[in-house]
Amino acid sequence: MRIGVPTEIKSDERRVALTPAGVRELVARGHPVIVQRGAGAGSGFADEAYATEGARLAHSADEVFGEADTIVKVKEPQSGELPLLEPRHTLFTYLHLAPDPELTAGLCASGATCIAYETVEDADGRLPLLTPMSRVAGRIAAQVGASLLSAPSGGRGVLVGGIPGVAPATVVVIGGGVAGESAAAVAVGMGGRVIILDRSHHRLDELATRFDGRATTLFSTDLAIEQLLPEADVVIGTVLVRGARAPRLVRREQLALMAGGSVLVDVSIDQGGCFETSRPTTHSDPTYVVDGVVHYCVANMPGAMPVTATVALTNATLPYVVMLAELGVQEALARDPGLRAGLNVAAGHVTHPVVAREMARAVAPAVLRARAAAAA
Repeated sequence: MRIGVPTEIKSDERRVALTPAGVRELVARGHPVIVQRGAGAGSGFADEAYATEGARLAHSADEVFGEADTIVKVKEPQSGELPLLEPRHTLFTYLHLAPDPELTAGLCASGATCIAYETVEDADGRLPLLTPMSRVAGRIAAQVGASLLSAPSGGRGVLVGGIPGVAPATVVVIGGGVAGESAAAVAVGMGGRVIILDRSHHRLDELATRFDGRATTLFSTDLAIEQLLPEADVVIGTVLVRGARAPRLVRREQLALMAGGSVLVDVSIDQGGCFETSRPTTHSDPTYVVDGVVHYCVANMPGAMPVTATVALTNATLPYVVMLAELGVQEALARDPGLRAGLNVAAGHVTHPVVAREMARAVAPAVLRARAAAAA
């Protein structure tokens, strides 16, 4: 199988889908890898490093898509990449289709088989390809929130850790999953007063044990969130509903409860955002202010730390890329139900039931999903 790695063209995206180490693993198994020149530069990997490990360097994305059977990316295809996808292609990347009907329609029109990292499951039902980026994004969220509290950044001028005689900042984390736990860990490490909300009693028990009194855990309700907003200096939203659009947990009118210069960080923005006033931003222009509250809603947060993020991503995705290459897409999907859970679009149809519901589309029936996998 020929594996293609194009340069990411989403705004301010510096990650790359495969490291040179990943290329070596695939080439050693007899699978040609085509890497677009410059693809790894933002993550510190020179073209020569890929060539040394056996990759063929391509001059353009057209060349990569033209030669490869499977396209491995980091972010969803941009408008200039969609026309390059063909029915013969398998696309393996983050997709986050629920809030993006235009992208969904484009992928269906391409006829390609599209497997989304964020809905691939392991044997325990966890999300192994989302987890590393959730960890990175959660840590970034806490760091960014602390930075944006500074007065030069438009914040209240509150130091997260406080000092003796001055109270620390209050950091509210909505969602106690991987990203939420990571955000809370950094905020606790900074000395903040941290409150984590989640709807799973089991998860709240785990977090209470994990933080051993250094963070407060609360069951998440609309009222609980509303009561915390007046005292919150930073609110970090990390809520995830698999395959679905993120729920709106802070409404526009509730911003009036927050102090001027407080900060909202929306880690869920890839899935549409969990604050009503959220809209995607970029690393080049990351913030805006609504009703005196600073919003940070960068849609590819881990792209700010591309070296760490790229290595972590390849570590997670490489076993799946190897499986696709060794078995072929049809056999890999047939053998691994967790990989099958990642199948979002195939043969012109939405194949993931939650994504189909969000798009108000009829999900492809099981027979059609099987045929789509076979066609790949």
